[in-house]
Amino acid sequence: MKRPILILCIDRDNDLYDKARISGPVVGRENNLAAVMKLSLADPEDSDVNALFYALKLYDQMKKDNGVVEVVTLTGHKKLGYKADKKISNQLDKVMQELHPTSCILVSDGASDEEVLPIIRSRLKIDSTKIVFVRQAKELEKTYFVLLEKLKDPYYAKILIGIPALLILLFSVSDYLGLGWQPVGIVIGLYMLARMLSIDEAVMGVVKDFRFSIEKPGWIGYIAGFTLLIIAIVVGFQNFESQQHVLGGLKLAGYVIGSTVWIVFTAILLMMAGKSVDVLTERRKYEITKYVLYIVAAGLLSMLLWIGSLWVVNLFPPYVDFGTFLLALIAAIFIGYFATVVVNSYRQELLTNMKLEGKEAVTDHGVYLGKIAGFDVREGKIIIQTILDKKYSLPISKIVSIDEKIVFSAGE
Repeated sequence: MKRPILILCIDRDNDLYDKARISGPVVGRENNLAAVMKLSLADPEDSDVNALFYALKLYDQMKKDNGVVEVVTLTGHKKLGYKADKKISNQLDKVMQELHPTSCILVSDGASDEEVLPIIRSRLKIDSTKIVFVRQAKELEKTYFVLLEKLKDPYYAKILIGIPALLILLFSVSDYLGLGWQPVGIVIGLYMLARMLSIDEAVMGVVKDFRFSIEKPGWIGYIAGFTLLIIAIVVGFQNFESQQHVLGGLKLAGYVIGSTVWIVFTAILLMMAGKSVDVLTERRKYEITKYVLYIVAAGLLSMLLWIGSLWVVNLFPPYVDFGTFLLALIAAIFIGYFATVVVNSYRQELLTNMKLEGKEAVTDHGVYLGKIAGFDVREGKIIIQTILDKKYSLPISKIVSIDEKIVFSAGE
């Protein structure tokens, strides 16, 4: 079989998935035509629509001239940058393994796709590049509409409007309470540190999982949990006010944390219970295992924070020394490991009783992986078959949710 020339279309900001729920890579004329039709119906003004139609037109022309050609669309990530380039790189590697192309013709809307040129050149020869513009858009008019559209995008709106609004709110509250600028500096510093370590993405992933809906019975647990969180903030602030002249520095922080940690844990427990009720109602029994692990992790962390605060303050009974704290830390590690083993064993048992063969597998970023072909229970892995009938496996622990599609975590 002769190796094809790829007509390569790049959707770096992953509009195909965000607007039309199409996962990349999209291979073949029929799949790309279906994808561009869904995207154009979802957002007729998206510039990726023009690029995709041009790629299909070029495919038809080359096919008419008896060329050996294939059209492929690669998708990135809405946050652009490293995440988008990593997704495009992984998808291109898969396409290279499956199709073994000789070279490619790159089709782009020019928005930010030129930045992936080095990634493509490092793997594949580029014969030609075509950037598709809308003819009637003049430069100034185009810039205006691009800015307007970006402000409608939730990701850019959070940066351009959300961050300044949050800073104004934080400085206003801090000034109103007479705390000065230092608390705001601490919050910003902790946030930047969390961003650097990608802690914020893990936290936001958990938070997004708890979507509020009055139509689901779990809202009772959410309301109770949020109420307790507010009470914890009030209790913490009152204890801070009453002890700031008696205790100082680390002891004061330990006292405030120790007085609120179990209230916060109870709030988390109620919200987890509410989410578990929703999952049971929707017959998504598998996902309860995830919330069990959340509860165990929250309970162990709360225990360590409480014992640690007693050790730091050490002014009121029960008195705790470092040895007790170290023993609690070791116990928490063993309990956490045992809970993880038990939950994963139960997960495997559930999966063997569920009819998942043939279902589509995607990552939590929308990248298409293939279809479920079976399980290796002994190894704790799930077998996936690609679009070209090749098979590989992923750990069962990577499964995020099971519904019409099986969603896997994209993390390393």
